[in-house]
Amino acid sequence: MRKHIAITTIAALLALTSCADMNEVQRGTASGAGIGAGAGALLGAVTGGGGGHRTAAGAAIGATAGAIIGNVWSTRMEAQKRSMEQATQGTGIQVTQTSDNRLKLDIPADISFDTNKADIKSNLRPVLDKFATSLSVNPYTKVTIIGHTDSTGNDAINNPLSINRAASTRDYLVSHGIAANRFSIDGRGSHEPLAPNDTEANRARNRRVEIFVAEQQPSAQAPQMQ
Repeated sequence: MRKHIAITTIAALLALTSCADMNEVQRGTASGAGIGAGAGALLGAVTGGGGGHRTAAGAAIGATAGAIIGNVWSTRMEAQKRSMEQATQGTGIQVTQTSDNRLKLDIPADISFDTNKADIKSNLRPVLDKFATSLSVNPYTKVTIIGHTDSTGNDAINNPLSINRAASTRDYLVSHGIAANRFSIDGRGSHEPLAPNDTEANRARNRRVEIFVAEQQPSAQAPQMQ
């Protein structure tokens, strides 16, 4: 069993260490698949049980399943990032690739929501229209929307307000043809500030919505058990 774990883990590590010679898209794909495969191999070896043949098969299946764990920075994700960078230019919205290969849109208060409101502002709608189009082009992604508030008021106000802001964003995108089951939402209230809530400018930074888009490694056909 140790031999099969070692082989699969080494392969996963090679996928990671070879990233230095890859471009951004290739590097993201290899990292997601390599990390997932290494974790999956260990899981498969542990659960394979019952002798060498089954242990090897279990390790192989685990490696295949584990490859799904990592997010992929595919050419579609790269194109979506570039599209949103163009759509948000000059708006103050930050578009980035996260360390775990998700596309992140950080939408500040001055374009998203008025104080104590969960209604989407008119100047955010064109951005969300473009975002909906990019989601249609890449239907393999899942979207997480997280709402935040500043510390004005208490948790009884801020917690539901942050969730309502995330829900409003999701509902707008669903109304533009994106399937509701692609979304998950959450609200963090005032508990994850970007800056101290000591000035109006800082409080405005903390009132925001974050959108994360993730494309998972596609599952490969599992090997047949003998």
